[in-house]
Parts: sequence; C-alpha cells; structure tokens
Amino acid sequence: MTLTRRGLLGAMLAAGVAQAPITASARPDSLRHTKRFKLSAPVHALFQHQPLADTTVMQSMAFDTPNHRLFTAQLKSGTAASTGTLTLSRLDFAGNVLGRMYLAGFGHGVSIGAQGVGGTSYLWTETDVDTANGRGRQICRFPWQDGATLTKDSPSLTTWKPVADGAVFTPAVDQRYGRLGVRYSLADGMHINIYSLAAAQNGDFSTVLASFKQPAFTPGIDFQGWALYGSYVYFWEGEAYPGGTPDPSKINSKLWCYDLKKGRIVDSLLTTAGADLTHREAEGIAVYGGTDATARLCFGFASGVTGDRRANLFCNTKLV
Repeated sequence: MTLTRRGLLGAMLAAGVAQAPITASARPDSLRHTKRFKLSAPVHALFQHQPLADTTVMQSMAFDTPNHRLFTAQLKSGTAASTGTLTLSRLDFAGNVLGRMYLAGFGHGVSIGAQGVGGTSYLWTETDVDTANGRGRQICRFPWQDGATLTKDSPSLTTWKPVADGAVFTPAVDQRYGRLGVRYSLADGMHINIYSLAAAQNGDFSTVLASFKQPAFTPGIDFQGWALYGSYVYFWEGEAYPGGTPDPSKINSKLWCYDLKKGRIVDSLLTTAGADLTHREAEGIAVYGGTDATARLCFGFASGVTGDRRANLFCNTKLV
C-alpha cells in the first residue's frame, strides 16, 4: 500500500493513539529475533523544507512514540562546534516547531534518544564535551523542559560513562523493546553496546545484552547517525551535494542494516530520496512505532542555504 505524506501522518497519529503506553519494564531484555525494515522499500516524505528552532543543519532526531513527539538536535548558531552547544527542537509530525531547549557543553548531537514516561518525554544525549573534538565524554538523561538551558552540571541531568575507557559517546533508545544503545570509541574504532533501558536509567550498565565493533562503511563518506530497533541496528551516512546544487549523479547517502543475531550487515541501500533538495546532507535517523503496524524507519536530510537550513524527513514502513 502506498501512503501519501498526509496519509502517513494520519496513520502514525491514529495508530499511536490506539496503542497502550510503552514502558521499559514491559519488555524483556533478551535479544530475540525481530522483523527488520526492508531498505529498498518505497519511502514517503513526512515533511520537507521545515525550519527548526535554529538555522544550522539538523544533526539527529528521536521519537517519543507513546506521546507522539518528535525531537531534533542541531549545533547552536553562532557557537563554535568545540563548545558542544546544542539546540533541541520539539516538533509535531508536520515539522512545526512546538518548543526548544539549549544544551551548553554537551557535544555534537550525532544521535539522541527519546523515552516517554507517562506524559513526560525524557531525552538521552551525550554530555561533558571534549573541546578537542566537540564530542561528549558521557551520556545523560533529562526531562524535556521547554525554554530551558542546561549545562552538564544541571541538577535535572543524570550522567553516566558506561564504558570506562570509552570516548565519543552517543545514545539511541529503542523504547518498543526496552533497550538503550551506546556508541563509543576505543583505540581500534567505534563500538556499540546494548543494555536494558530500565536498568540503564537506574544507572545499571553491568549487563551487556549485545556488543560489537561497528563495521566499516563507505570510505571517505561522513557518518550521520544510527538507530536501534529490535534485533537490528541501522546506520546512516552521506554528504551534501558539492556546491549545494541538486545533482543525482553525486548522491552518496546510504543506509545500512546490521543484524545483532548474525553479527553482520544484512542490507544496505544508496537512497535517492529527496534527490531534488538543495544541499541535501544526510542527517539523523530514528524509529517511530510501538507495533509492527505503526513502525517507521525515518531518516533525514538538511537542505537550504547557510543561515537558513531546513529539515526533511522520509519514512520507510516496510518490515520483513
């Protein structure tokens, strides 16, 4: 079945309203086999050309599925990347900005997570920026508070360093299956650990449900985000059009699917979604949905010109 953007939006909202709230404690920690998104399936634009709370490129996104909320992260305009100052936007599913927060001294925002607890959205991000590279040295969790500015020492934050010798931390939340993914660097490259979300939010990282070294992707192409869902991890890479002018022959935006059970890449796709966008830089990937019927793998592009970057989201609805 082909869905228009309006139909997709309606399906996400209607299906979400009908489903019961999702809590981490309701999900087992075992990594049982689940369905995966078929990357070659048709995709549909959720929204295009939408401004965020700031004018820089969108770095990442996350859905609070039970509360039907979308959040994005971007570097705060007018600040050096080394300061790790981020602007968070809360959006509706048409891309309209409903609120904003600021995070001073956190990181680059390559990946964020969202977790609904009752009517409150908790955000998971990196924090404690290393000014040498602009990336976070820990992860943290805090409730969304519209208009607030947080620092790494704000009392509303809880922070952790799950891997003692790790660096460059980013989180991803799989709320449906009750898991937290943590991506981090070691001397030999990037790694990902999977934990129980319920345990992690209470500071317990003693049980690692899965752990692997991130496989090599396309040489020379920028890594742009990752998402965790079921027994699969999704990766996103790509760079903007040279000079910003649309040129489909220069597309290098690619999706990858890693099977946690098999320990290898099982699918990949060079996507031409949004081929006519100006700039068109791959930025951000996240999963919406609490059931197979409502699940959507959404990936983003930044478009527009310097000083007026826009957000664009495309969604894949096909599970196999």
